[in-house]
Amino acid sequence: MSAAQIMGLVASGRATSRADLSRLLGLAPSTVSAHVQELLDAGLLEESGEGRSRGGRRPRLLSVRAGDGVILAADLGGHHARIAAMDRAGRPEAIQDLEIDITAGPEPVLARIADALAELSTGRPVLGMGIGLPGPVDSDGAVVGSSRMHGWNGFSVRRRLAEYYQAPLVVDNDANLMAMGEAVVRGPELRDFVFVKAGTGLGAALVNDGRLHRGARGVAGDVSHNRVPAGGDRPCNCGNLGCLETISSGAALVDAVRADGVDIATTADLVRLARDGNPTVNTTLRFAGRQLGEVLVTIVNFFNPQAVILGGALATCDLFVAAARGALYERCLPLTTQELEIGESVAGPDAGLLGIGRLLIDQGLAVPVRNLP
Repeated sequence: MSAAQIMGLVASGRATSRADLSRLLGLAPSTVSAHVQELLDAGLLEESGEGRSRGGRRPRLLSVRAGDGVILAADLGGHHARIAAMDRAGRPEAIQDLEIDITAGPEPVLARIADALAELSTGRPVLGMGIGLPGPVDSDGAVVGSSRMHGWNGFSVRRRLAEYYQAPLVVDNDANLMAMGEAVVRGPELRDFVFVKAGTGLGAALVNDGRLHRGARGVAGDVSHNRVPAGGDRPCNCGNLGCLETISSGAALVDAVRADGVDIATTADLVRLARDGNPTVNTTLRFAGRQLGEVLVTIVNFFNPQAVILGGALATCDLFVAAARGALYERCLPLTTQELEIGESVAGPDAGLLGIGRLLIDQGLAVPVRNLP
């Protein structure tokens, strides 16, 4: 057992008292109390208030103490970045939105992000730093096979960030981070779910027993390049034909609507016209949502999650979500959908930032790394 395990259980909400820790770690209450006291004395945990009694004295509630340091986080999109300074518990203190061009390449983009984060940190010690990227990221923190991040393929973002920050680092794709942010907001009851980011591009993440399922090389969850019959011979940026990305991503929908004579430039324009009831946009969104749902059918039947949660700009379009939901209910085994939740993310625009904080805490952010007996 390590101190990081205790901090991670408390930060995630799975453990709110010493009794919870004893149960989850399988250790004697006296052993857990001794280690908790060390973390209290070190100023990493705090104990206050009273929880619900389970037959004895009401337990004191544990939480991660904010402290003086800062977690820095950046969630990058194709044309924007949302950055934050957060406390040790992963709670945002200051948030800023920046305009970027991801196709400018990693060097200028990362330099700009680092400069902006330095201003947000206001000179405080950096406890950890994390960045979310709109493309596949391998277990070494390098971008691999991205069809939209021109100039980034093979670039080790982790290695470059290590030149800026002498602190724990998280480098991951945006869907994974948004999924963990959803877990933070929803609480420990949501343990097994599929998260889909549907924006300009498509991405997905699997959370199993409260933890990300990454696969052998860290790139599990890429549904966007599944070939689908409705994709036909449409060329995809990945080099293949007929990928889901070519018919259900925000970029593909913008192209399709423009081809039908609608004056539109971005995914945000698409969402705006959907809310205005534009018939061409709505027809296109229904088609795209159903195609996404049909790809998710296989995942849901195989994984049997508690929920399928949609985030990103397209998830704010009711018709898109409803079409995906309809395909899942129609095509999945009845037992898998009996209690399945299918709906929009509740974590909001800060989901990726919250996910960065959660993953940094899970890996032992600013916590003594020695093992506890």
